[in-house]
Amino acid sequence: DSMPLLWGSATQLIITLFFSFFNPQVVNGIEIYSMKIDSKVTSRFARNVITSRAVNRGNVHKEVFFDVELPKTAFITNFSMTIDGVTYPGYIKEKEAAKQEYEKAVSKGQTAGLVKASGRKTEKFTVSVNIAAASKVTFELTYEELLKRQFGKYEMFIKVKPKQLVKDFEIDISIFEPQGITELEAEGTFITNDLQNVIKKTFSDKKGHISFKPTLDQQRTCANCSQSLLDGDFTVKYDVKRTTPDNLQIVNGYFVHFFAPTNLPQLPKNIIFVIDISGSMSGREIEQTREALLKILDDIRDDDFFNFILFGSDVHTWKEKLIKATPENLDEARKFVRGIDTEGMTNLYGGMMKGIEILNAAHEEKFVPKRSASIIIMLTDGQPNVGISNTEDIRTHVKKAIEGKYPLYNLGFGYGVDYGFLEKMALENKGLARRIYPDSDSALQLQGFYDEVSNPMLMDVELHYPENEISGLTKNSFKHFYDGSEIVVAGRFADINQNSLTVDVKGEGANDVLSFTTQQDAEQTAKAFQEQEYIFGDYIERLWAYLTIEQLLEKRTAATGEEKENLTAEVLDLSLKYKFVTPLTSMVVTKPEDYDNQAGIADKTTEGIDIFTVFIPPSQNSVDGDPHFIISVPQKEDAICFNINEKPGDVLSLINDPVTGITVNGELIGDKRANSDANSQNTYFGKLGIANKYLNLKVTVTSEKITIQNGNEKTAFTWLDSVTLQQEGLTLIINKEKNLVLSMGDGASFVIVLHQVWKKHPLHQDFLGLYTLKSHKLSEQTHGLLGQFFHPIDFTILEIHPGSDPKKPDATMIIKNKELTVTRGWQKDYRKDPKHGIDIPCWFVHNNGAGLVDGVHTDYLVSSLF
Repeated sequence: DSMPLLWGSATQLIITLFFSFFNPQVVNGIEIYSMKIDSKVTSRFARNVITSRAVNRGNVHKEVFFDVELPKTAFITNFSMTIDGVTYPGYIKEKEAAKQEYEKAVSKGQTAGLVKASGRKTEKFTVSVNIAAASKVTFELTYEELLKRQFGKYEMFIKVKPKQLVKDFEIDISIFEPQGITELEAEGTFITNDLQNVIKKTFSDKKGHISFKPTLDQQRTCANCSQSLLDGDFTVKYDVKRTTPDNLQIVNGYFVHFFAPTNLPQLPKNIIFVIDISGSMSGREIEQTREALLKILDDIRDDDFFNFILFGSDVHTWKEKLIKATPENLDEARKFVRGIDTEGMTNLYGGMMKGIEILNAAHEEKFVPKRSASIIIMLTDGQPNVGISNTEDIRTHVKKAIEGKYPLYNLGFGYGVDYGFLEKMALENKGLARRIYPDSDSALQLQGFYDEVSNPMLMDVELHYPENEISGLTKNSFKHFYDGSEIVVAGRFADINQNSLTVDVKGEGANDVLSFTTQQDAEQTAKAFQEQEYIFGDYIERLWAYLTIEQLLEKRTAATGEEKENLTAEVLDLSLKYKFVTPLTSMVVTKPEDYDNQAGIADKTTEGIDIFTVFIPPSQNSVDGDPHFIISVPQKEDAICFNINEKPGDVLSLINDPVTGITVNGELIGDKRANSDANSQNTYFGKLGIANKYLNLKVTVTSEKITIQNGNEKTAFTWLDSVTLQQEGLTLIINKEKNLVLSMGDGASFVIVLHQVWKKHPLHQDFLGLYTLKSHKLSEQTHGLLGQFFHPIDFTILEIHPGSDPKKPDATMIIKNKELTVTRGWQKDYRKDPKHGIDIPCWFVHNNGAGLVDGVHTDYLVSSLF
């Protein structure tokens, strides 16, 4: 229930862009000719697109890395690479699946890497790619974040480090705030007098714009230098008009409510500092702690109460009760702080319970004002090892003692702490945890945290919404509201057509109870937004999803058992639906290589992003599902798809190459019971036959087993096996209950995906999908429903217009000198995610691919698998 502003360092948006190379002697061979950071902020919600373009001007391929540091509270929503006009997109999947692929790659001895990088406020996203000679590559990364208000301003902190001169470098930030913008600042640590005029800043009423676009010469450290000045921090700050304490916006069945009253008197504070003085705090750590506490004492107000509890092996208190911050008491406190020294071990439990006991007594004895804000701030650098040392027991006792009366803030000094324990204990007690980094500015970090919580204006803030009208409401009660911050609540209407809302807000102020009512309707919101041009889609719905996921992850941290399972399922569902990289999902990006193909998998953890690199082939022509065909058209960066509707038991010719002797046929199966409508019978591939007549090889794959016939010899495996088989002309790898990879000779390879359903499912049964790799290894005479599309194919789309489904427009496709009516839609690619599939956008050709496939689809019916 602490203020949202305190979640991590979420008020800062940090971007670092730079390229590095394996061999510094070839740096000049790679030119980064364009780098752009494009940020669009609408009502505090930011969508950021980072685009970098590089070209290999050398005569050999070279590896280039793309790194970007993101705010820890940001969620990546898209990443793609475009290489020589072909785009390789990223997709979101469950984290466990990505982990398994990584471990599989390692177990096979394949090249696989794990990168985990985490800074104070950022986490690193990394991907690398080989750029062929004279080729170009474009990286595009998109992420979203809700900017939080701190000290009266929203802040975007952009760290710029391109590491070389960039012909086209630009930072472009557009801000739209329907309340109106009161101030807008931009500055940079690397900005010289010459560069100052390059920053273009304008704002008027609701719109603000920042542009920074230095020329090549302006980027140079000196007139003839090749080094770049662009190395440091670029900061943008702004605030909004506040004619009322809050602002309510309603769009398309969702709402967001911003609450930040001004000109309220501060509440008196009752602060207990619980400080670790164990031996591990000796040296620089205890010096910086003393330094920070002395500065904090300078900022304590005369109507505040405070005390210090020190814990080593034993527990020491400065005073036995809270002390008022009179000048005399503050002087005495300074002497006490200067004398703090380290001793013994870590009796964290004893220190915590003593601090809670003193604070509880002050309230019970009415020693402190009724309208005052109580806070415990605990600092430790180690793990409890005296008294009660079991962290679960400590959490239980602390939670019972505090009873939700005030927030607990846990500060973890350095990396030796059990940060997970500190975070759980703080979240259970309406507070938060913060890591203090052991650098030269540690004292400033401590003081900075105190500044965030030193100005409470309200306590027990409640925002009430009509229960029967709202679902999916984010957190709406807060223990404290701090000056310069902001409360954000979002929700969705039970009736999506509802367009008005009434909200009651209450909170305890220093002198009286704050109480008022707000009303808003969708028409008023639309009027406030009519001037802007760059709103991005359903931004309030995405803001709601972002805030909901963030808060569910926070709850999940301290949850156990069934509650944690339910929270996990809810977060995963929202993450996949809205395509956010969260601690439960991964972003996977395939990249082409000369012989193999890698994928970068970005995993967001609680304190960083993990990047996995594993071998995964790119998506190519395939057939799967009902059965649906996906035909990749790389030069169009697009795909064509069609379905084949035939009867269970029919066998279709998929690939037939008379030159290499390779054939692939598939036998259809149906559901366990027929549909009453014969025209809508569901069919799937239940059996695949892959043969090479010149090698006398036949492989039969069903949903139960894999049989290899080599001449007169037969070998059989089940899907429960994990197998790597190599024999003359054949390589077969079975990934248990998932897929198999099959190569014959030096020709094409195939991936067969196993789709398993619940064994007792009343209708569906297990089936197979087929995906081709290295199809260029087959001859130009290759044919079949799939094989005919291994040759280059082109098309033109004309006259896009609304279709029967408002989400799927129709169009005219010119292909093979024919005009076809096609529909824009999606088909599932199950190769990488057999459970959920990945949506592949494509142009759908109706009537069994009529006009697209050679002849008619019944021409491809064959008598048997071989």
